[in-house]
Amino acid sequence: MKILHTADWHLGKRLDFFSRIEEQKEVIQEICEIADIEDVDMVVVAGDLFDAFNPPVEATELLYQSLKRLTNNGRRPVIAIAGNHDSPDRIDSPDPLARACGIIFIGYPNAVVKPFQLESGFEITRSDAGFMEIKLPHLPYPIRILSTAYANELRLKQYLGLGDKAESLNELLHKSWQTLADEYCDSAGVNILTAHLYMLKRGGEILEEPEGEKPIKIGNADIVYSDQIPHQVQYTALGHLHRHQNIGGHTAPVVYPSSPLPYSFSEAGQEKKVVIVHIEPDTAARYETKSLTKGRKLYRKRFERVDEAVEWLHANPYTLIELTLVSDTFISSPDLKRIHESHDGIIHIIPVVKQQELTNNQKVSVNLDQDMDDLFRDYFKSKYGQEPNTEILNLFKEVVTNTKEIEE
Repeated sequence: MKILHTADWHLGKRLDFFSRIEEQKEVIQEICEIADIEDVDMVVVAGDLFDAFNPPVEATELLYQSLKRLTNNGRRPVIAIAGNHDSPDRIDSPDPLARACGIIFIGYPNAVVKPFQLESGFEITRSDAGFMEIKLPHLPYPIRILSTAYANELRLKQYLGLGDKAESLNELLHKSWQTLADEYCDSAGVNILTAHLYMLKRGGEILEEPEGEKPIKIGNADIVYSDQIPHQVQYTALGHLHRHQNIGGHTAPVVYPSSPLPYSFSEAGQEKKVVIVHIEPDTAARYETKSLTKGRKLYRKRFERVDEAVEWLHANPYTLIELTLVSDTFISSPDLKRIHESHDGIIHIIPVVKQQELTNNQKVSVNLDQDMDDLFRDYFKSKYGQEPNTEILNLFKEVVTNTKEIEE
């Protein structure tokens, strides 16, 4: 059988002020097309469906429409778990209607999916807290899924109801997963685990969480190691880290598929993917990746001449840019206007002024009897080695005026 594994959609996310919803529509459409072309039997979305606990209406509509399409009219089960950006209650709220369409939402780590059957497709034959077994009409064997939606360490201990306060998160999860695997996961079916966790190979390199991501890893307390996964599990479908990687540390693949779009400039240049898992009972799983091509590329560009920057911007229209401009003086208003008019995807402009550094033995005297404007001029000149231009002075005056109005 084939499983499509994706994660970290972050629907509704913005890059600073810039909405990504149109790009998200395009790339989720691409994921749906890949699922159909590959004729996958099941889809797993491993958390962070939304970017916020209260997503905009447009993001909510996009999620439900996309997941429904992925079900192939109820013939293909779609399992979507909550991540650290999701509200578990919001994820669970459309559950009865979603299940009628073939979508299984899992908001909490201890979720119990009650057995049901769709006339048009699959059935849930057995379930337990954090476990379900699915039977597809065209497959002679069942699919067993261990699931752990996101919860912090304290809540995981409460939800799973195992161990004491001194017990580590790794021990807790290992006991929970192993108990379920020993009870339900024999070699007569396909056995997978899906979770939204910060997971590493024991002794391996510490992997950086995405820039701007709500952190899961606080110190080392919330790191889960892949050697805690039960030996019966043939594939682990993870979510949270935005770069595609098989972290290793287990006999079977333990995979982050990547986010569908680059969501911060630290992800500029990353190739975004979904994973197609080929799996059958009592056999090692193998997987392949499918590159995602939709959405704007992110670039961090640095120029020392405005003309060069404008030329590059005109040549690369469908992009999002963090633009660094190096110059001897601050950028003038006409140059800023030229830059902004040349491109609609400039997220940040970072001016870097070459400072005329003071010698170590040079002392600067400050006349404190001056008015506020002159004090600012002196400070600016000592800091940057030049007089502030008109735009900066006007901005300073505006800040001072607004501050006085607030104080009054």
